[in-house]
Amino acid sequence: MPVVREPVGPALPRPRPAGPDAVAYILFTSGSTGRPKGVPVLHRNVDAYLRFVHDRYGFHAGDVFSQTFDLTFDLAMFDLFTAWGSGGTVVSVPPTAYAALERFVAEQGITVWFSAPSLISQLGRRPQGLAAGGLASLRWSLFCGEPLLAHDAAAWQAAAPGSTVENLYGPTELTISCSVHRWDPERSPARCVNDIVPIGTLHPGLRRLLHDGELCVTGDQMVPGYLDPADDEGRFLEHEGQRWYRTGDLVRELDGGELAYLGRRDHQVQIHGIRVELAEVEWALRRLPGVTDAVAVAVDGELTAFLLGAPGAPAHLAKALGEFLPRPLVPRRFVPLAAFPLNANRKVDRKALTARAARGR
Repeated sequence: MPVVREPVGPALPRPRPAGPDAVAYILFTSGSTGRPKGVPVLHRNVDAYLRFVHDRYGFHAGDVFSQTFDLTFDLAMFDLFTAWGSGGTVVSVPPTAYAALERFVAEQGITVWFSAPSLISQLGRRPQGLAAGGLASLRWSLFCGEPLLAHDAAAWQAAAPGSTVENLYGPTELTISCSVHRWDPERSPARCVNDIVPIGTLHPGLRRLLHDGELCVTGDQMVPGYLDPADDEGRFLEHEGQRWYRTGDLVRELDGGELAYLGRRDHQVQIHGIRVELAEVEWALRRLPGVTDAVAVAVDGELTAFLLGAPGAPAHLAKALGEFLPRPLVPRRFVPLAAFPLNANRKVDRKALTARAARGR
């Protein structure tokens, strides 16, 4: 039988007051190294974020929020805090719901959807696909955690025609999300780089700096540092008397001040002496006939391409890629898959694909 433990002390007569510099919560992120780093997020960081979010979206007590992220992932804080702050309802989406997600969303009356973008292509591969108008109850459709592709944004917009689709961006160290682009079916496709929807403009109270192409951000959503100060090295930048967080993401500014996402700095690889962005290789792969999505990984200076859809023979793929890429950047191996492996937060598991590529050599 389970052991029932009595409370250590009496209940507090009232909530314990917390100042703006008190820690609201701590989340652990592995980053690119795989070594967990504790991120203490302060009350003032969360307050700045939630003030922006509630002002932008106008959430209310009638809203029903999806919960697709594991509670150890910072994006789950969006679902909880926004629902609590508006008096709305949070509905956890079980894995079994995705087979008939349209019915689940309708039955639960979900009005605010928030997930990783990989879900869109996953739903499109179902026998029934992602039907136009199937998500009629949604009024907001928000995506974050990995790049949102233009054709996926368009497919979701068709499925949820009454909702506004937005692409959010932000690492844990900048409190949940720090920039946003509102999808416009007429305007947004032309602003995509490598088929990736822009990450948009920063929230008020944040400023940006491009350091050799890397996005650095400072402001009231930036945490002061890691739980272990030794982890701060290389992740924060001192510039003109200001402390900036180095996101590790490469961006460029578009007309009008929005930011286009170009890829991760740690996804820059050297292939036969040529520096290449994996996002550029993936863009070229998605242009091939029969390919619906692609992930490229590098192992020991060689590229492996994992493909969804109905790609042709490897020799034909390699020849067609020569129209978009220099010959040294054409992957050595093409691996067709029925689906990409996903992690607990339904994001593409690039580490699993890299390990698979290494085993296949």
